[in-house]
Amino acid sequence: MTTTLPQPAADRRDGPEPMLAGEKSDGQLALVKLFAIVPLLALVAAVPFAWGWGLGWVDVGLALFFYTFTCLGVTVGFHRYFTHGSFKAKRGLRVALAVVGSMAMQGPVVGWVADHRRHHAYADKEGDPHSPWLFGTGPVALAKGFWHAHMGWMFEREQTNAVRFAPDLLADRDIRRVDRLFPVLTVATLVVPAVLGGLITMSWWGAVTAFFWASLVRVALLHHVTWSVNSICHMIGDRPYEARDKSANFWPLAIASMGESWHNSHHADPTCARHGVRRGQLDISARLIWVFEKLGWVYRVRWPKPERLAAKLKAPARDHA
Repeated sequence: MTTTLPQPAADRRDGPEPMLAGEKSDGQLALVKLFAIVPLLALVAAVPFAWGWGLGWVDVGLALFFYTFTCLGVTVGFHRYFTHGSFKAKRGLRVALAVVGSMAMQGPVVGWVADHRRHHAYADKEGDPHSPWLFGTGPVALAKGFWHAHMGWMFEREQTNAVRFAPDLLADRDIRRVDRLFPVLTVATLVVPAVLGGLITMSWWGAVTAFFWASLVRVALLHHVTWSVNSICHMIGDRPYEARDKSANFWPLAIASMGESWHNSHHADPTCARHGVRRGQLDISARLIWVFEKLGWVYRVRWPKPERLAAKLKAPARDHA
């Protein structure tokens, strides 16, 4: 059985502003492809590179640090704070989260948030920018859908209308400034690990290997973990909670995604600060938010409540449907 959803029209109006706002230019598309493909090529080359030249502990340490640092910038900052308002943050932390999230090289903060809010508004339906279910349910359609959800959607010309989906960020002078600084932060996230690698080892070769592992490979790994939440976590896994879409909890990605792969739990209660709501569900992002709360840097945190979870829980017979 194969069903196909029509693509949304650029002039469609479901609210005060259209869903889409113009198209990416040739230059913008070229940059998107560059940022997506070059780190991926480094990831593909990682095994022969390690086999031929080895992998030092300095490179491993730098890669792990910058992966964790920028991943939490996306999960805690871009996603749970800016997109969903799971907590309130003081100005300094708000700016820091925007900066660190931008260093993940997944796009400027305003565009990222606008795309993700649009995803939740139309999850797995017409209008969702990266649903794997837009082309049907047959094997070929799902393969096409997986590619589209994972990274293919980024290579399309349509642009989400930030005026409609992220007006609060556009009204924030600090966030607009960080948004404009995305090219500078992209250079920084690539150059800083290389500089540190060179200084720690006191060698040019140390700078080269740190650039390869802690810049390019690290960026690629985080790209594909994040994109797997869009693709895999809407196709495979458990669905214990009622949601309007096909989001699923996929435990193998829980550590690498810092808790983002508890995706069915998230879609059932999008503004909740913790996605791993059940015992044993590791959620590093939620733990960091808890630390920020104890330090007084964030407040009004929306922690999970038993009554909200109980209301969303499916009947036992349908837990694994």
